[in-house]
Amino acid sequence: QVQLVESGGGLVQAGESLRLSCAASGTIFSINAMGWYRQAPGKQRELVATITRGGTTIYADSVKGRFTISRDNAKNTVYLQMNSLKPEDTAVYYCNANLLTIATGRRDYWGQGTQVTVSS
Repeated sequence: QVQLVESGGGLVQAGESLRLSCAASGTIFSINAMGWYRQAPGKQRELVATITRGGTTIYADSVKGRFTISRDNAKNTVYLQMNSLKPEDTAVYYCNANLLTIATGRRDYWGQGTQVTVSS
C-alpha cells in the first residue's frame, strides 16, 4: 500500500516562508516525477511545480522566483520551499508522485493535502 504523507502547511503572513514536505512510503519499485499542485476555494487544481528523478524542474509562472522544489531520492521525499508568500498562494497543496509498484504498475498517487493560508 503506497502512501504520500504531506507536512509543513500552516498560517503565515504575507512575505513569510513555509516549507512543505511529502514522503512516499510502501512497496515502491521506482519513482519518476514528483510534484506539487494546489487548489484554492472555487478553483480548479493547478500545477505548482514538478521535478524529475534527475532534477529537471518545471514551475508555474505565478511562483517562479519564489518557490523552489527539490527531492531526496534516497528518502522518496519531495520538498517545496515557499518564500515571499502572497495571499493568492492560499490553497490546499497536494503532493503527487508518478511511481512504479509491482502490484499496480506505474500510476500517479496523491497525498491528502495540506492547507496553506497567507494573510495580508
